[in-house]
Amino acid sequence: MSDSGGVEIHFERVSKFFGDFCAVEELTLDIVRGDMVAILGKTGCGKSTMFNMISGLQDPSSGTVRVQGLDPFRNFDSLRGKIAIVFQNDRLLPWRTARQNVELGLEMLDMEPLRRREISMGWLARLGLSGHEEDYPHALSGGMRQRVSIARAFATDAPILLCDEPFSALDEITANRLREEFAELVRASGKTAVFITHSITEALQIGKRVVVLRRPARIALDERPPAGASAAEREALRQRIQDVLSQ
Repeated sequence: MSDSGGVEIHFERVSKFFGDFCAVEELTLDIVRGDMVAILGKTGCGKSTMFNMISGLQDPSSGTVRVQGLDPFRNFDSLRGKIAIVFQNDRLLPWRTARQNVELGLEMLDMEPLRRREISMGWLARLGLSGHEEDYPHALSGGMRQRVSIARAFATDAPILLCDEPFSALDEITANRLREEFAELVRASGKTAVFITHSITEALQIGKRVVVLRRPARIALDERPPAGASAAEREALRQRIQDVLSQ
């Protein structure tokens, strides 16, 4: 699908059952190359199940999921290096320094050590962590650890970023600053990003497109906040989202 109209991620009539429980029902969704899509919904609406199907950790019960034209579950190895993930918690390895944590994905891609070091140092500097490259995670604040996690994702230069509420564990001031930096990095790099959240504020700050899900993972609203939208326009969109979520 990547070569057809620039579609990077494709869901066609996808359903996912866990026993008798339906987590995703007849979901059809296309995400194009270079888009930044915020997937918004209440806890339990199927966001994480979507995330797991995109990343190849689960296969659909029915329907079609494609990432760059490939079935991510059956072609998991073929998509190695094509998808990078930023998790809710930083998931840094405590026995590795910040630099070594950033290099982890590059090691898995068999990149030679000097090039790994060059890339990891560059991304840590870009994310404001110069001087902390050899610090271990326990010596870093929560915001700094998540910056390392973001650097690790960008270091592999994967064209697709999957983000599972990566700032929800941070205080709001730190989270707001990191959201802005993250969004700018995605825009500057031209990557495709899928950002899962349950926060309307976060979805509007991050997403060029906001997709609101109702349980079980059906699209209830799919909108693009207009560039340069006025405060009144953004508030109207916020209210529409709130109305959908309250139903």
